[in-house]
Amino acid sequence: MNVVDRVNGVIRKIPLWSVYLGSIVPFIWYATLAVQNRLGADPVKVLEHEFGLIALQLLVAALAVTPLRELLRVNFLRLRRLMGQMAFVYAVLHVLVWAVLDRQLDWSAIIADLYKRPYIILGAGAFLCLVPLAATSFDVAVRRMGGMAWRKLHRLAYPATALAALHFLWLVKAWPPEPIMYCLIVGLLLVYRVFRGRIRNALRPV
Repeated sequence: MNVVDRVNGVIRKIPLWSVYLGSIVPFIWYATLAVQNRLGADPVKVLEHEFGLIALQLLVAALAVTPLRELLRVNFLRLRRLMGQMAFVYAVLHVLVWAVLDRQLDWSAIIADLYKRPYIILGAGAFLCLVPLAATSFDVAVRRMGGMAWRKLHRLAYPATALAALHFLWLVKAWPPEPIMYCLIVGLLLVYRVFRGRIRNALRPV
């Protein structure tokens, strides 16, 4: 048994409930730090940033499942839907921290932000793309919609991830490497989705 087979064997044995449980650990951690007043001078901004970043990381991980399976034969497919669901959960937390704690549900301020800060429009676009994906991320939705329609709808994951990465890049005032790195990774993953046939043929042994 080679290394890839061993890795896939381990992935198949991971209980999904344990992955769900592990995915809420960051929320518990940051919530605990917030209650203990250990998030620095601006805890709301820290929570807003960290929850948004976790959502982006999960979206990128879900987008990477197909190239990992097709190019390296490492199969995280059974975890992809879970990644998407938890990405939506953290996106909701990100939006709630901004709307409730940062803007205190002041709708005039929220609407003004949409006009004054274009990166928020990108983030809102990403969030709106995620809503139908989260609503149809269960087996019953797959059965009711049919596999083809369900797969077409879930292509919204691509613009959602791209918009989320651009949202992260645009909201920073300078050009630090972290958001640039995420944009490059997302760009490469999307390029693979477009040219996956050609890339696989080019990498296939002669």
